[in-house]
Amino acid sequence: MREFVFALEYEPGTNPVADVLDAYPDTTVRSLSCHVTPESLWRVDHATGSPEALEELEEAYRDATYCADCLVKDDCGAECEIEVLDRSNDTLVVYTYWDRTDVCTSVPHLALEYLGEGLLFETYREGRRYRWRIVLAGDAPIHAFFDALGDEVGECTGMEMLRLTEVDPERSNGDEIDRDVLPDEQQRALRAAVEHGYYETPRTTDLSELADEVGIPRSTLSYRLRRAEAELATSFVEGDALETMTPEL
Repeated sequence: MREFVFALEYEPGTNPVADVLDAYPDTTVRSLSCHVTPESLWRVDHATGSPEALEELEEAYRDATYCADCLVKDDCGAECEIEVLDRSNDTLVVYTYWDRTDVCTSVPHLALEYLGEGLLFETYREGRRYRWRIVLAGDAPIHAFFDALGDEVGECTGMEMLRLTEVDPERSNGDEIDRDVLPDEQQRALRAAVEHGYYETPRTTDLSELADEVGIPRSTLSYRLRRAEAELATSFVEGDALETMTPEL
């Protein structure tokens, strides 16, 4: 098995969800599940952010012109079903379903066509960036799929191939922290913080100076660092716990 990771970058006005995420940098969306057949697509997304951001995000999901992941720029004619499964001050869980029309296409549908059945999808959205991770059979034609995807997204969406590797069953086994638990944006934030002395004692730069250095808002940088630190701490503790839970002989 291999994993293929790539990212799409939506231009302003081409995707209502990306527009909301761009307006609220502390808001993120990750997939809890994503399933596809030749005729349909359904998924469940988990969003976190401020109440104002989640309200606008819900409106974006319900936009009549928006079908989750459909790449058709004009009205594709598909009927999209949206249902909010959970809502709190900082969490929104949304179920989306749509039946495919003759003109509809999407990342999962193209993957199904070029890479075959049995695929596992994982997505993460922050700002205009939409990262996909697909776990697939080792002999699937990745480059043919990626070329076809480029033809579908056109000039409205940037594309970046991030990684194509074998799935390692021993990754995250407690011996070391897995870098792939972190989204690319959080990895870049951590790397910049280390390189500029943010974690030194005493610090040689503060958060505002670091944000200016990397060219993103201070609030966005702070949020990414907090999320990365929390994820790494959790991974470390869980890995340590696995090592100490050896049954007595």
